[in-house]
Amino acid sequence: MLASLTLLLGLPLALAAEPPSCAPLIPVTFDNATVPRLLGQWTYITGASKYPPHLAELKVVKHATFSFFPGSHEDELNVTEIMRLNETCVVRNTSNIHVFRHNSTLVHVDDQVASVAKLIQSDKDLLILKHLNGNWPGLSLSARTPNVSKEHLEEFKAQLRCLGFTEEEVFFTSEKDACPLPGEKTGKDDTEQQLV
Repeated sequence: MLASLTLLLGLPLALAAEPPSCAPLIPVTFDNATVPRLLGQWTYITGASKYPPHLAELKVVKHATFSFFPGSHEDELNVTEIMRLNETCVVRNTSNIHVFRHNSTLVHVDDQVASVAKLIQSDKDLLILKHLNGNWPGLSLSARTPNVSKEHLEEFKAQLRCLGFTEEEVFFTSEKDACPLPGEKTGKDDTEQQLV
């Protein structure tokens, strides 16, 4: 009887200690609708990476928005980024994304540095990227608006845990740190943006 009672009382604790069920991240298979779906403005919400250069960048990004525009050919997107790096607002419009349909990857090229990612299947208003840097895992979440549902955020956090990330290794941006749009005056901190 005591053994049965111990088993029944201990079962919920054992179940709670199990790792989350890890659904596989399913990459999008690129088709003719993929690139048009990416066009427009996105707000970077959160990300995690074990790749040292990306980890260093994640630590200083306080807020970021970016827009994809058609490039010089159908498999290229131009990128404009507006971000707060620590206390400095930076505008970058010198990078682009190369779309490789044969293996469904995106390659971000910025100042001779290339970063490769797979677009992960998700809600049409979310942009989840699995960053491919050797054996260094990385995952990021962006959205069409500065806010995502609690459900979507919890699903993303579960995927991060499945990839072995702790809460301390996940970096969130904050809408309160948003940079003013180019030419916009805030009235309180009219710091000039740096064009990079």
